[in-house]
Amino acid sequence: GAKSNDLLVVTGDIGSAYMGLQVLEREKQVFQVNPNNQPDLDAYTYIIERQLKPEARKDIRTLLHALEVKPTSMIDISDGLVQDLGHILTASKVGAQVELSQLPVDPVLQTLPEATRWQYALAGGDDYELCFTISSHNYQKLLDLQPEVRTTVIGNIQSESNLNFTLNGRVQSLQLH
Repeated sequence: GAKSNDLLVVTGDIGSAYMGLQVLEREKQVFQVNPNNQPDLDAYTYIIERQLKPEARKDIRTLLHALEVKPTSMIDISDGLVQDLGHILTASKVGAQVELSQLPVDPVLQTLPEATRWQYALAGGDDYELCFTISSHNYQKLLDLQPEVRTTVIGNIQSESNLNFTLNGRVQSLQLH
């Protein structure tokens, strides 16, 4: 149901669960080398919890209904934003433009190099946030969810059926793996 000029929105932050997995994998390797080493994971509590205790966003449907906002499409981000957004685009026979500077990431991810941060946010899975599209005339209503629920407009739907990434309006070429 996504249509050209719809806004592309995500809830919460993305990429945290994947980074949590990376931290756990790193600490496992350290432990295997030195089992007496006790990791200090305090700085990573949030992202590790995102990996170990994922929670589905069951609240969003009710909140959007109360605001009389009907998404034109919606999917959970379990396989990574690019893959799950791809399902929306394929089913709707449209494309999208994603502005990389708008990707909502946890401050811990902000410390990563840009390419790594984008990789985690775009291709990392298990966040269980939502990706949805709404008509642009519902933008102000979407703002009414703040600060109760963090939603971020990360781009828009386009009529041509491809996925483009921009950074500050300039088209970017990304290699996601």
